[in-house]
Amino acid sequence: MTDKKLERSAIRGRFLHAKTVCDPSSCTDENIQHFEDGLLLLEQGRITFFGSWADGKDLIPQDCPLHHHQDKLIVPGFVDTHLHFPQAAIVGGYGEQLLQWLERHAFPAEKEFHDADHAADMASFFLKQLLRNGTTTASAFCSVHAISASALFEAAEHTNMRLIAGKVMMDRNAPAELLDTPQTSYDQSKALIETFHNRGRLHYAITPRFAPTSTAEQLAVAGALKQEFPDVYMQTHLSENLAEIQWVKELFPQRENYLDVYHHHGLTGPRSIFGHSIHLENQEYDRFQETDSVMAFCPTSNLFLGSGLFDMKKARDHKIRVGLATDIGGGTSYSMLRTLAEAYKVLQLQGQNLSPWDALYAATLGGARALSMDHLIGNFDVGKEADFVVLDPQATTLQAKQYKRVDSLADLFFSLVILGDERSISHTYVAGRLVHEQSAQ
Repeated sequence: MTDKKLERSAIRGRFLHAKTVCDPSSCTDENIQHFEDGLLLLEQGRITFFGSWADGKDLIPQDCPLHHHQDKLIVPGFVDTHLHFPQAAIVGGYGEQLLQWLERHAFPAEKEFHDADHAADMASFFLKQLLRNGTTTASAFCSVHAISASALFEAAEHTNMRLIAGKVMMDRNAPAELLDTPQTSYDQSKALIETFHNRGRLHYAITPRFAPTSTAEQLAVAGALKQEFPDVYMQTHLSENLAEIQWVKELFPQRENYLDVYHHHGLTGPRSIFGHSIHLENQEYDRFQETDSVMAFCPTSNLFLGSGLFDMKKARDHKIRVGLATDIGGGTSYSMLRTLAEAYKVLQLQGQNLSPWDALYAATLGGARALSMDHLIGNFDVGKEADFVVLDPQATTLQAKQYKRVDSLADLFFSLVILGDERSISHTYVAGRLVHEQSAQ
């Protein structure tokens, strides 16, 4: 029997969202909409009204529960475009730079995901971490084990999260327990696509880990899958680390550059997400623009592993879609607020800027656009899915002091970016349903 309280609900409070796409330029006040006293009406997990309380209060159905979030700020749910499910519990492991860190921390953790019970337990933990940090949509790497992807998809389906995920494809240069073959990676990925892709709010991503751990034969198989299922996603890594790039040159001497390895095998395109994308040649930026491929900006990971600084200006100049990402577990926090704070610093170090509105956009509508989902999520447009977060700008003593000093909405949101973390997430809603409440922790 359906719970009518979940079918309809009304949310009253202070709302903030990016109402229009900002790419490739910075967001301005014209892109942003704010209601000091606003109303959101929801039915069957979708938005049926968004506007001022005065304009909408008479539209509230008689049997509809009304929830008040006074002294809070309500924004669309956060979108994380690149992170690793099997690395959910290894955040903060010391391991120097990328290749050493993989050997010391990532690969040992991923070996455990052959076990279905372990995968299911970690899937629950992983999604709870996302939701308590306000992340309502994510694109996640699983382990090489098909069971890890099944476990994550089933857990996300239970929560009704919009999730992109895929079993990693990896047939060389990794521990033997984590290797598949071109044929098994094809067979298992195809079976997962046929089982989970477009099932409810679930989507599959063909997932070669990165070029050094896949032979040309396996990358060809990944390309064949992408051609066979043209609406699936593709996710991998690109140009994260200088030693990694040199390794790729040695492994694929016939290719023009790192991105060309993927492009040659048909793995670029509008639903292809390339994590990091830091040390790129000019030709690679051009190829991104030509193919409408996507970059995932992973600031906490890039700083933690000493990988380098993402060049947002160059990406914008080439009109490339960019999504923000935590890159758990090389990334150091599940919090998109903390991730935005580090993104701000990364750009500052290059004489670039991430304005408060750029930050809001990057975590919400910009992330949705990067994942080709801006027609479904990312802001409060009527008809979109009702994923949103209630932020508490006075969650800590310091934030409460700062709250009394800020004199503009932009300054308020920026203070949340710089000072906020999971404590600032008061409530998280997925498809109109409350899935996390700070007071319940």
